[in-house]
Amino acid sequence: MAAHGTTEDRHERIHLLWDRLADFDASQSDAALMYLLGSLCDIVDAQDAYWLGGVRMSASAPDDPVLGWRPRAVRYLHSTAANETTYKTASRQLERGVIDPCIVAQVRRAGRFRAHLLRDLVAPDYFATPFYRDLYSTRQIVDTAFVVFPLNADAECYFAFHRKAGYPPFDRGDCDALAYGVRGIKWFHRQVMLNHGLLVAHAPLTPAERKVLQLLLTGASEKKVAADLGNTYATAHRYVTEIFRKFGVRSRAELTALWLGRTPNATQSSNNDDTS
Repeated sequence: MAAHGTTEDRHERIHLLWDRLADFDASQSDAALMYLLGSLCDIVDAQDAYWLGGVRMSASAPDDPVLGWRPRAVRYLHSTAANETTYKTASRQLERGVIDPCIVAQVRRAGRFRAHLLRDLVAPDYFATPFYRDLYSTRQIVDTAFVVFPLNADAECYFAFHRKAGYPPFDRGDCDALAYGVRGIKWFHRQVMLNHGLLVAHAPLTPAERKVLQLLLTGASEKKVAADLGNTYATAHRYVTEIFRKFGVRSRAELTALWLGRTPNATQSSNNDDTS
């Protein structure tokens, strides 16, 4: 029996979590993501977690230890200075070729759904390295469970859940529960990646563009977008135009259709069919 309920109990809590996620609309992606992270932490008694959107920038990078994969967005359950500093430091090191062996192990498994404990991914001597010290022990993290959901060959959603000092390491039941919770909601992973401009957009969205996008998805007019964000109409229109460009769409209808799983080309074809 798991420390916080049987497998059946945990699955029932996850089913309720999925039902609640479906009640968030597309403009509430960040709130829904925080709800998911927080709920899964409660189920396995984790003290912190993050979501990371990874994108393969080049499919042919034989000399790159991480095969062209790069982090492009991160959201922590608890946004602290230590968490943000750790992410920025790891990103800078990655670009300099100083790469955490755990990251190398993850990208070597890219392309399939996977769930691992930290100790499954690294050699025993990893826990005496500067990587472990800087990424984990300085933040009082004693164990981490990873779940990775690939959306396509070039985009993956990474989830990490942390146990802090004073708590025991995760067991296999914890890892299995997290895998179950993440595995059954592909629609949600797609929505989160879209909201960050990491699935079909030509470039990631800026923070300002994400705010505009969230308002567009509520049906707000450009005039209301400008008013809500304290911008001029011309500034709001410029943001909307750039969002359309990044997603490769020509209208709000085509943009909204992406959240229904339709590509811009498919939307354009459908629109043409309707008018023929």
